[in-house]
Amino acid sequence: MRWLPWLALGVAVGALAVTVALWQRLGRTQEELARRTLQLQTELAAVRAQAELAQAQSGELQAKLGVLELRVAEVSLQRSQLEELMLAVSRSRDDALVQDLEAALRLAIQQSELTGSAQPMVSALQGAQQRIERAAQPRLNPVQRALARDLERIRAATLVDVPALVARLDELARTVDEWPLRSGPPTPVPPPKPAPAPSPSSAPPQAAAWSWRQLPAWLGEHTGAALQRLQQAMRDLVRLRRIEPAEAVLLAPEQAYFLRENARLLLLNARLAVLARQFDAARADVRALQRHLQRYFDTEAAVLHPVARTLEELLRDLRHDRLPRPEETLAALAAAAGGR
Repeated sequence: MRWLPWLALGVAVGALAVTVALWQRLGRTQEELARRTLQLQTELAAVRAQAELAQAQSGELQAKLGVLELRVAEVSLQRSQLEELMLAVSRSRDDALVQDLEAALRLAIQQSELTGSAQPMVSALQGAQQRIERAAQPRLNPVQRALARDLERIRAATLVDVPALVARLDELARTVDEWPLRSGPPTPVPPPKPAPAPSPSSAPPQAAAWSWRQLPAWLGEHTGAALQRLQQAMRDLVRLRRIEPAEAVLLAPEQAYFLRENARLLLLNARLAVLARQFDAARADVRALQRHLQRYFDTEAAVLHPVARTLEELLRDLRHDRLPRPEETLAALAAAAGGR
């Protein structure tokens, strides 16, 4: 049993060796843990420093973001105010344009009613079209369409040609002094013109020998013409005429001036009525002038035939034509002014 102490000694030495190994490993483990702990602490300090830096930067960014948001809000407010100002300026400009166009159009309507011509309204509508095209505002598109329709309708309308009527009345007034009266001398009838006789100087030389033979024919021809003129003159010495009404004969010669002035006054009254577009009054004056002519003037005279035709044409042309108005354009301008 000698080997037992040695066995115990070996076991003890082995246990000691294992203990020393374990101790050494434990020491190394503790050192590793300490190193790692120190490293973790260092990294944790770095992380804390970065976190603090990030927090500081985040605070700074928050402050900057707040400033930016404030500036964005200010810019948005300024932009909205600028848009409202631009809209107000644009609307004010459009309203001024609409009011100006309406005033110009109403003035053109008054001018057309005074002159009896649609040209002032046509010019005003064309000018309004050009101004709206230059403005290029979408809300004025209905006004532009209404302008086109009214312009087409007014151009297609047939109106009384007032200047032509006035010109015809003026022409009649200038010829009043040439109108023959029933109580005046009869209108002379021009005698027929005799055929021109060939002059001796124009006769050919070979006809000179026969001049004495042609003398009786020449004397007979000229004697007959002289007798005709003598008979016409004798008939003009005494002429019987039936004049109706009888008071046309009883007028004194000096009253012819007043008869013509009365006719001229009727023409001037008709002229004023035409300029005032009072066509009923003008027709009444023309009819009164026709009765005046039938009563006191020699309507069978050739000089009064065109006068009678002109009076009939005037009665036909003096009619009531309603002057067209741009009602659709005025309604569109009123709607644009109201903001609808």
